[in-house]
Amino acid sequence: MLRFVVGRIFMLTLVALTVSFIGFGLLRMSGDLAAVLAGETASAADIARVAKQYGLDQPLYMQYLDWAGRALRGDLGSSLFTHEPVTELILARIGVTIKLAFSALTFALVFALPLGVLAAIRRNTWIDRTVLTLSVFGQAIPSFWLGLLLIYLFGVILRWLPISGSDTFAHFIMPTVTLGLATMPALMRLTRTGMIDVLASDYIRTAWAKGLAPMSVLFKHALRNAILPVVSLSAVSLGFLLGGSVIVESVFALNGIGLLAFDSIKRIDFPVVQSILVFLSFCYILLTLLSDIINAKLDPRIAL
Repeated sequence: MLRFVVGRIFMLTLVALTVSFIGFGLLRMSGDLAAVLAGETASAADIARVAKQYGLDQPLYMQYLDWAGRALRGDLGSSLFTHEPVTELILARIGVTIKLAFSALTFALVFALPLGVLAAIRRNTWIDRTVLTLSVFGQAIPSFWLGLLLIYLFGVILRWLPISGSDTFAHFIMPTVTLGLATMPALMRLTRTGMIDVLASDYIRTAWAKGLAPMSVLFKHALRNAILPVVSLSAVSLGFLLGGSVIVESVFALNGIGLLAFDSIKRIDFPVVQSILVFLSFCYILLTLLSDIINAKLDPRIAL
């Protein structure tokens, strides 16, 4: 198991370095950042001065090494718009995004796992067709449209829930439902497919032949193996929720990292955008490592 974990860490470290360099390079090569920072009316001398001030006159690899060295010490630079340290900006906003992401994933799993198991047990019945239809609709509905619909219904007409802000638990209900419904279909279909495959295996037929309790067969033996790909997808989904909540945070005016990224892109605040990109990429990598370790615990054959 230790060898498996060390191997995964080594591989994901290489991935992290690659992602950080590619992200850094794409932002630097997206245009003449010095000209953008200097303004439309800036002269060539002004552009050269700005390039020297921010180190943009150096070769790309030198700029990357300088940035990476400071990032390893916790210095991600300062915002070009507010002049605040980027680390403080991210730490001040990340709590809202983490709370939203975990609540949305929990909401999705609470409904996706039972419905996926039920659809597999009642395969090719009206229950199965209903679950598949719901998954198609859930995947097809745009998050921004669903968010606006919930705001109009529960915030404007019924006035049950607040439509913006992140002060109380009630502020997260509609954003959680919006993100959770977008995440639920894939988890539901994967659970259904995994259960169908596992229920057709020999050891499950043996368990039925031994007269084991139905709940024991379904949840102790079948779901334990069917859930392995769901664990991996959940980790990826959580990473998506952390980085893909930009639209939902904008719709509900949640002061999280997604809204910070959106505002920074509009202001061409590249130190903030770059740091958020790398930060979210590292979150994906860590979540992938965690899902690999959990799957290896659930099925020791993976570690081999």
